[in-house]
Amino acid sequence: MANIQTTAGASSSSIQTLERIGAHSHIRGLGLDEHLQPLSGPAQGLIGQKSARRAAGLVVEMVKSARIAGRAILMAGPPSSGKTAIGMAMSQSLGPDVPFVMLSSSEVFSLEMSKTEALTQAFRKAIGVRIKEEAEVLEGEVVEIIVDRSLTGATKTGKLTLKTTDMETIYDLGSKMIDTLSKEKITAGDVVSIDKSSGRISKIGRSYTRARDYDAGGPDTKFVACPEGELQHRRTVTHTVTLHEIDVINSRTQGFLALFAGDTGEIKPELRAQIDGKVEEWKEEGKATVVPGVLFIDEVHMLDVECFSFLNRALEGEMAPLVVMASNRGLARIRGTRFRSPHGIPIDLLDRALIVATTKYAEEEIGAILQLRAQEEDVELSAEALSVLTRIGAETSLRYAINLITTSGLACRRRKGQKVEVPDVRRVYGLFLDEKRSVEYLTAHAKEFMADEDFNPDVAPDGLPVEPAAAAQAAATNGAAGVPMEGVLAQ
Repeated sequence: MANIQTTAGASSSSIQTLERIGAHSHIRGLGLDEHLQPLSGPAQGLIGQKSARRAAGLVVEMVKSARIAGRAILMAGPPSSGKTAIGMAMSQSLGPDVPFVMLSSSEVFSLEMSKTEALTQAFRKAIGVRIKEEAEVLEGEVVEIIVDRSLTGATKTGKLTLKTTDMETIYDLGSKMIDTLSKEKITAGDVVSIDKSSGRISKIGRSYTRARDYDAGGPDTKFVACPEGELQHRRTVTHTVTLHEIDVINSRTQGFLALFAGDTGEIKPELRAQIDGKVEEWKEEGKATVVPGVLFIDEVHMLDVECFSFLNRALEGEMAPLVVMASNRGLARIRGTRFRSPHGIPIDLLDRALIVATTKYAEEEIGAILQLRAQEEDVELSAEALSVLTRIGAETSLRYAINLITTSGLACRRRKGQKVEVPDVRRVYGLFLDEKRSVEYLTAHAKEFMADEDFNPDVAPDGLPVEPAAAAQAAATNGAAGVPMEGVLAQ
């Protein structure tokens, strides 16, 4: 393979996007100061988990300096303790130049490709290649554009006069360059940059000397000074692409359009080996640098033993990003085996990982999170309603209390109220059950539900024996402790 093709999108185009309110749409970063100390209050959307945020901030700094590639981080904690939120905050803190890939473990078990291929593509998406190219550029102010047409109008020729503060030159134009100038609406007085190799013309702005030509200018009108020195000079252009993008572009079976369609399929390992060799040549020649990114694997305990074995081997490779895993399991069975291990992850992989623990939120932290989510969802809560929702979040779960914000807001709008009050929360609390009340109802009315008499609870679906689950007994025990929520809502 002679040449490795790359692509990069133009940064000058503006794209209007519509962003809906999601579970983590309020997160803007890790909320740390320059000394990696957590800021007080709702800093950049994150509240609490100060130890985990400091650890994540240290990891982000090491990723930016490319010193932690090929290692693993495990974020372990109970459900609703902010593991995914910290992962999203890490992606916001890294910036657009460092690749960050989020992968759910269930995405690996796809019928379109093997598990190892899915993980390999995720790994290579998380590794960027910063390519430097030198281009000959003409940069100056347009003095005059003259276009000569033939009698038939089939051919067009012309002349372009460019100047700087030190010199002025006339260039001959062909029909293609004339069309490009017309398309970009280049006129006399514009300061332009012309790439000699591709013929691409970029309008830098309008010269200050033409600022008084018009009484009014649009909001996009930008005035710049006339360039100084030589018209022609060399400029270094940097593109950042991922290894996966290079794989797809150079795969004849898939082609360039597979990047947009998503149907990349399986890529041959021989092609990847050639690309890795070419990237190594670029590194030695100083044309490119490798930017190791972050691969975030959520619910990592859902992977099976084959995937864990692949992760062990892939982390030892030269082209390996930082792998951040998240799990909410305690002592659980490793999928595909009969062995139990902490967090459902094999011991040899745990030995490679730095473990960051997240803890349950305190009641005041739950209240601050609910207040922040209410602002994000444009729901105004009264002080009494926020207090009740905070107690609900402490007694049940934070996710359940967050779900009640939107439903309480709808109930408030139904009665044409301005603020969500306690009766609105009481109404939706009675309509939607939380996990503990659902288990209690299921236990009390077990005979009314359909059941499979042949099902053996001591055997997993794959035929391997496991310990019998006692979720219903634990839930009933937890529900009996503390003050019942019905008493809170009745106050």
